[in-house]
Amino acid sequence: MWYHRLSHLQSRLQDLLKGGVICQALPQPTFKSLLPLAVRWHHTASKSLTCAWQQHEDHFELKYANTVMRFDYVWLRDHCRSASCYNSKTHQRSLDTASVDLCIKPKTIHLDETTLFFTWPDGHVTKYDLNWLVKNSYEGQKQKVIQPRILWNAEIYQQAQVPSVDCQSFLETKEGLKKFLQNFLLYGIAFVENVPPTREHTEKLAERISLIRETIYGRMWYFTSDFSRGDTAYTKLALDRHTDTTYFQEPCGIQVFHCLKHEGTGGRTLLVDGFYAAQQVLQKAPEEFELLSKVPLKHEYIEDVGECHNHMIGIGPVLNIYPWNKELYLIRYNNYDRAVINTVPYDVVHRWYIAHRTLTIELRRPENEFWVKLKPGRVLFIDNWRVLHGRECFTGYRQLCGCYLTRDDVLNTARLLGLQA
Repeated sequence: MWYHRLSHLQSRLQDLLKGGVICQALPQPTFKSLLPLAVRWHHTASKSLTCAWQQHEDHFELKYANTVMRFDYVWLRDHCRSASCYNSKTHQRSLDTASVDLCIKPKTIHLDETTLFFTWPDGHVTKYDLNWLVKNSYEGQKQKVIQPRILWNAEIYQQAQVPSVDCQSFLETKEGLKKFLQNFLLYGIAFVENVPPTREHTEKLAERISLIRETIYGRMWYFTSDFSRGDTAYTKLALDRHTDTTYFQEPCGIQVFHCLKHEGTGGRTLLVDGFYAAQQVLQKAPEEFELLSKVPLKHEYIEDVGECHNHMIGIGPVLNIYPWNKELYLIRYNNYDRAVINTVPYDVVHRWYIAHRTLTIELRRPENEFWVKLKPGRVLFIDNWRVLHGRECFTGYRQLCGCYLTRDDVLNTARLLGLQA
C-alpha cells in the first residue's frame, strides 16, 4: 500500500482544496497490514459528493457517489480516452492493448475537482471523470439494469392497459414507433392495429424496426395447417407454451404474427412472461434457478419432409443471465425440441429435472396465462427471448404469416430513439 507523507499533504493541501473533492491517504503511525488504510474525506461545495482514493500495490481503489470501486492498473491504461489512445470520431480504441506493460503502475495520481489524472512511467497522462468511472466500473455495472422491464402475469398486464399502436402512426411517425418500442421493451409483447391483412403489408411493418432474419423457414413464412413442414405448428393441434428456435445457437430474437384469415373456431394464442415465472423460481428456490442457469442442454430440429432437409442443434441453459448483475436476458424453453440430455452426469440430471419441474409449474399457472385472439389487421410482436407462446387447437381454415427479426437491429432502433435497451 502506498502512503503520502503528512508533510507533503500539508504543503499542498490548500492548492488541492481549491479543486473541489480531494482526498489522500493519511500516514499511519505503525504498519498494520490487516487494518484498513485511514482516509480523509473532503466535500465538494457544489455537489456535496465525497471522494476518497487509495493506491494499492495491484489496484486503484476509489470511493465516490456511494460506490466503492476497484480498478486494475492495466484497465486504467487500456481505457485511456486521450487522442492518441482513442478515436473519438469513430468511438474506437487506437491503443494497442498488447503493448501495455502488464505490471504497469501510475507514477503519480492527481485529483482536480471531479477529474482524476494518472501519469504513467513513460510520461503519458490519462484522465478520467469520476462519473465516467462510476458508470463504467464493475461495481457500478452490478447496480445497473441493462434493460428495464415490467414483469407480468395476466392480471398485471390487463390492468396496465398497454395501448396498441395504429399502423399509420407506427410507419410514419417517430412518436408512434417509439411508443411501440417502449411497450415492447417493457412487456416483451406489443400490438399494431389496422394493418392490411396481407403478407406484403406485414413485411413492410416488420422492416420498420429491423432487418428480417432469414432462416430455414424462409424470409417471410406463410403457413396453414397443411403439415407442409416437419413441425407441430403446421397442424391444428394445440401447442404448449414454448420459445421458438431453441435449436439455433442464437435463438431468433423477435417473432411477428399476423392472422390473415380464420374460418373456424378456437386457435387463441397463449402468452406467458417467462421472466415473471423465472423470478418466482428465484424467490422460492434460488438454488434451482441457479442450476437452470448453468446446465447446458441440446435442442434439436430434424426435418425430412418434401424438399426440406434440416438438422439444427442449439446448446445453452434454460435460463441465461448476465454474470455480473444476475439479470436474466434469455429463456430457452421448448419441451418439444429438447434433445437427449447427455451433457451432464446423472446426479446433476435429477436435480435439473426437479428445477425444470419447478419452472414448468410456474409457467403453467393459470394466473400467468394471457390469452389473445389474433385476427386480421392486428399484428403481434413477441420477444422470443422472454415471452413464451402457445396455441389452443382450432377448427377450419386458418392462415398466418410472419417472420423473425434480428434482435440487435430492434434494440439499435430503440436506442436511436433514446430508449434504454
